[in-house]
Amino acid sequence: MYTASFAFFEALWDAGVTHCFVNLGSDHPSIIEAIVKGQTEKPHAFPRIITCPNEMVALSMADGYARLTNKPQCVIVHVDVGTQGLGAAVHNASCGRAPVLIFAGLSPYTIEGEYRGSRTEYIHWIQDVPDQKQIVAQYCRYSGEIKRGRNVKQLVNRALSFAMSEPRGPVYLMGAREAMEEDIEPYELDQAVWGPAELGGLTAKQLDFVAETLVGAEEPLVITGYSGRNHKAVEALVELANTVKGLRVLDTGGSDMCFPANHPAWLGLRYGVDEAIKTADVILLVDVDVPWIPTQCKPKPGAKVIHIDVDPLKQQMPVFYINALARYRADAETALTQIAGHIKATMHDRISTEAFTNRWTKLQEAHKKKIEHIASLAHPSESGKSFNTSHLLSHVRAACPPDTIFAIEAVTNTALVADQIQATLPGTWINCGGGGLGWSGGGALGIKLATDDAGGGSGKGKFVCQVVGDGTFLFSVPGSVYWIAQRYGIAVLVIVLNNQGWNAPRKSLELVHPTGLGSKVDNRALNISFDPTPDYSGIARAASGNTCWAGKAETVEELARLLPEAVEAVKGGRCAVLDARLGGKEVKIGDGKAALVG
Repeated sequence: MYTASFAFFEALWDAGVTHCFVNLGSDHPSIIEAIVKGQTEKPHAFPRIITCPNEMVALSMADGYARLTNKPQCVIVHVDVGTQGLGAAVHNASCGRAPVLIFAGLSPYTIEGEYRGSRTEYIHWIQDVPDQKQIVAQYCRYSGEIKRGRNVKQLVNRALSFAMSEPRGPVYLMGAREAMEEDIEPYELDQAVWGPAELGGLTAKQLDFVAETLVGAEEPLVITGYSGRNHKAVEALVELANTVKGLRVLDTGGSDMCFPANHPAWLGLRYGVDEAIKTADVILLVDVDVPWIPTQCKPKPGAKVIHIDVDPLKQQMPVFYINALARYRADAETALTQIAGHIKATMHDRISTEAFTNRWTKLQEAHKKKIEHIASLAHPSESGKSFNTSHLLSHVRAACPPDTIFAIEAVTNTALVADQIQATLPGTWINCGGGGLGWSGGGALGIKLATDDAGGGSGKGKFVCQVVGDGTFLFSVPGSVYWIAQRYGIAVLVIVLNNQGWNAPRKSLELVHPTGLGSKVDNRALNISFDPTPDYSGIARAASGNTCWAGKAETVEELARLLPEAVEAVKGGRCAVLDARLGGKEVKIGDGKAALVG
């Protein structure tokens, strides 16, 4: 039998999809048959199937894999309820620009056995909904239905063309049992003609304007967010900062590491609030969703703003606007390379003056002071017993290999974590990108799976460390995450930032009602406290069948003893979860409180 379902998997493999993260149901008989046939007949040319007991984890794993590799992956779920089970992961994949194809079955549309695949179970009636794709369509770059078997490969490739075209993101296909069961003649497509739409660079006129504006600035600033998804764009931005001496770079943490921390122009990661935004006279926005938050921080009057982005109008955001003199839809790497090259070729004398040399010297001095200040925060409490986020992460960074990939979902602690990690290698810092808490559980597994595959097998890739808040850890469906980790031998170091609750809602409250009733009561009264505190590492150990390394550190002494054990466990092929109980005082970074750490 050569069915539409088998052709579906062939289409995935031919298009470069290597993994399917699956949660199977009553709508998948032909899918299951095709999997068995493929694993038997084409074991080296068939996607690897990863069983995921939860749909959110499945999509988060595919997201992490696709984010690291920039290669599309597939998630298979069942009908409306499986689609709903994807939950916040669809939002994350959309905001994080992860190229993932989601396939869901449909309830059979025939009742009396008219076709193979007609209804055979009670559930087929109650899962028949009017418009299943609308559950996720607003988050997807494309959604469609496989109605007949003979063009299944064309529909798969059309969906993947959308997924891989900027702005990349998830796509959704669905097919009823009758369509997926259809017997068809084997056929192939020419993959060379199914590539994504590509962006170009700047025109000559645009290039002149941007270059002239940057070179003429006294205090130029670049704000970026996800340009680092393309690792070559990191190099291009470094070259621009080397060319226009005095230019500084602020990362808004939208996705991947966009600029190395060891460069003098590095301002770190901040969520739209930084003094540099207020003082810059020219701001170049490059692939960024939220460059500043006007109610807290905004450019000074007269500042010139230029926006270069794969999606400068933010077409999925109903409310978005920036007072930019120019907006260019362009590829970041191409545009940044053009700008630096144009300035060096046509403005060499202007950028070789003493003024630019002095700016470079001041930049180096400011960067040195910043690094020293960050280091000063990484001390234990006055009693010497408890530790804060900065102290914890400074030790985590020192304990992990230099090329560790960090999967971060630290919420209110993100800026502190970024300051201590100080990522310098492209692809070694991957942030959720969206607001759907729970991404990093599956996301870290997907990242580790991808780097292991690139390294030649399980455990042969780079070391992966997940840093996650305690509330977010619970959102990640840990029961599913650590079962998968054990089943497939995926070893990740997990650091749980345990501050006994959700501090993000308190921060949101105090931004609107700084002296209100809520500001005067504790987290328990605000219903955001996790007291009594769950045994986070114990949850992971139980879900893994007692094979995951589990530990809890509440003091500096315990941290110093347990962290090396956790790292060695991961190097030995076991997941490790360290529940780190935070203490200490709030610290301030820039204009406002970076995090509640105690």
